[in-house]
Amino acid sequence: MLRGIASGMKYLSDMSYVHRDLAARNILVNSNLVCKVSDFGLSRVLEDDPEAAYTTRGGKIPIRWTSPEAIAYRKFTSASDVWSYGIVMWEVVSYGERPYWEMSNQDVIKAIDEGYRLPAPMDCPVVLHQLMLDCWEKGRSERPKFGQIVTTLDKLIRNPARLRELANSSVWEDPTTPEFSVSTVEEWLEAIKMGQYKENFSSAGYVTLDSVLYISISELVKMDVTLAGHQKKILSSVQSLQTQGTHVQV
Repeated sequence: MLRGIASGMKYLSDMSYVHRDLAARNILVNSNLVCKVSDFGLSRVLEDDPEAAYTTRGGKIPIRWTSPEAIAYRKFTSASDVWSYGIVMWEVVSYGERPYWEMSNQDVIKAIDEGYRLPAPMDCPVVLHQLMLDCWEKGRSERPKFGQIVTTLDKLIRNPARLRELANSSVWEDPTTPEFSVSTVEEWLEAIKMGQYKENFSSAGYVTLDSVLYISISELVKMDVTLAGHQKKILSSVQSLQTQGTHVQV
């Protein structure tokens, strides 16, 4: 599916079209999982120039799928479509989760500007999440072209063994991971070496271990836990807490 979408976007890019509204909701899928890019209501033709950009002054834009420069300056390019493609990848691998969950559009804009990027969905191969992160480079010139994305996915299709390493599997698969018995949120955060967030959790009302069992990534962002690695470590430990009670894997 991801390869088919990327191939369709490569064709549009080669034809000097910018889509401007690439999202999972605008992908048609048949019973054989063949994907077609649709909904060209916002699409525009670019000049015959690799640095060409389409600038718009008004109208609504899909914030959660839109690159920072397109949000800030209303400049749309094939590189901004690549950013959107990274979000589509995340939607597909997460089985249709809403990007950035319940965060408001303004919170999304602020988080992205501060360097936040969506973490790997559960059971996401490392190489796919890295490709997403490449698509979400702040500098548009640093993002891969759609042709490069197609080539990367073709290599993965030919060598599926590279998909076996999961981005969030290390905590679960390492039998040497130590366990600590904790009884308070403060002890838990210290045990997983996230003690710098004790005040954040306390101020947000997370004062008992039971209260953190179903914490979401959007709640972490609201508490100013914006580093993807810290979010992943906390959420992985929360999952361990759910299954093992107060014996938390660090």
